[in-house]
Amino acid sequence: MTDRPASWRMPTQKQMEKLATSMGRETARQRQLGPQDEMPDEYWRALLDDASVQTAEGGHMGPSLRLREIPQHVLRVSCRRCERIVEIQKVDAVRLYGQQASWKEVAQRLLDNTCQNRTGRHEEDGCWPAFAPV
Repeated sequence: MTDRPASWRMPTQKQMEKLATSMGRETARQRQLGPQDEMPDEYWRALLDDASVQTAEGGHMGPSLRLREIPQHVLRVSCRRCERIVEIQKVDAVRLYGQQASWKEVAQRLLDNTCQNRTGRHEEDGCWPAFAPV
């Protein structure tokens, strides 16, 4: 073991700039963003473009959607606790719970009807639905 700090292996800022100019590149002299600075327009544009792609795909089923608003024919929910996956066809879900039922309520009922983790305590009992794509 040596007592030298790990920084002895890393070149200094001046050495890195010298190396970059010797390779024919100009070093970036942009001021770094701090927590109090405004985010650049490119950042917000990238976020908005990504959000519009997700909504255009239509593949995400949020828990707040009503059954009539979901485009998929097979609805699938998984449990975070026991890792079970329960599927139901949209037609059957509409027949059992109605078109106005929210996907969150239907998913919770589907998991609760077949739950295998019963502890007896209301706070801990039942399954925990995960609404991310399975």
